[in-house]
Amino acid sequence: MKPDPTNTNDVAGRSAALAQAVAAPLTRAAIFLVATLNPGAENCATLRSFCGDLSALVRAVEFRDLEASLSCVVGFGSDAWDRLFGQPRPAELHSFREIRAGARHAVSTPGDLLFHIRAKRMDLCFELATQFIARLGNAVSPVDEVQGFRYFDDRDLLGFVDGTENPRGAAVADAVLIGDDDDEFAGGSYVIVQKYLHDLGAWNALPTEVQERIIGRTKLSDIELDDSVKPTSAHNALTTIVEEGKEVKILRDNMPFGRPAHGEFGTYFIGYSRSPRTIEQMLENMFIGRPPGNYDRLLDFSRAVTGNLFFVPSATFLENVAEDPAVEDQMAPAESSAAPAAVKPSPSIPSVREGSLRIGSLKGDVPHE
Repeated sequence: MKPDPTNTNDVAGRSAALAQAVAAPLTRAAIFLVATLNPGAENCATLRSFCGDLSALVRAVEFRDLEASLSCVVGFGSDAWDRLFGQPRPAELHSFREIRAGARHAVSTPGDLLFHIRAKRMDLCFELATQFIARLGNAVSPVDEVQGFRYFDDRDLLGFVDGTENPRGAAVADAVLIGDDDDEFAGGSYVIVQKYLHDLGAWNALPTEVQERIIGRTKLSDIELDDSVKPTSAHNALTTIVEEGKEVKILRDNMPFGRPAHGEFGTYFIGYSRSPRTIEQMLENMFIGRPPGNYDRLLDFSRAVTGNLFFVPSATFLENVAEDPAVEDQMAPAESSAAPAAVKPSPSIPSVREGSLRIGSLKGDVPHE
């Protein structure tokens, strides 16, 4: 798990919680593994026991190459949280809310667990994922696995650099870690993941100038277009979220992936935030539009085929999970875990500059600082 050295502030005299490796250095390789928790109290017990063993498993694999920056973040879906941990619940944890608008669809797909495994070497990611699956056995069923990579000079498969506006330094903790706004879960974070498939043939047929107006940045130099020429439907315009005059940041670690022989070319979007509302508003702006109808034209060439929301508890929380029997039979379903309705348009939020959610890779193998 390799906890993040960024701690939350002490709450009511308690020691600060140690965060998971949400803000770990960006790496050249990653595996995104989503699984469902199988029915039965014994499977819940297995997963609860795994929580306490997670950091030891990471350390064992990490020791093979201490310079390779191996880390893992684990997140839990709303239904899985109820079954595993019961009350209290993270304040804003719920199932991913699908969005439908014309031909555009942000789908909601099954997923109780997310493992975000990162390293400079894919073999370390592969080994850690293998150890996880062996340890969990029949307690879980994998539903999606993506092996991501950095592409040439840190561009996505569409040819553009992504993540330019990621927060850095101390701003990372402000953007992604819960504080006293939900002090029971201080040091935690929310993460939304989506797998996008691109129609590269249609995209590459567009003139570069048209692509740049869709993205909102120049393709070669990665410079943001001036507002005088940038359309209001540009991706980086729609994904800038401003509250009380201040831009609200998220942290992305997107990765290209693909299978050329199968014609599969895509980007795995992963965004961390201290509140899921920020990313949900970005997605609403993209799929519905701001105002409605002024949607992200990138979606004419990119299709979301998965969608999940997870809560990432602190490393301290995971280390302290007791191996008690599962709580799933002792609880009434939480209201927030009910199947959510499709998102409807909400009032638009003014844009100031890029807070890009653009589905592509991030720049560099460097820390967020």
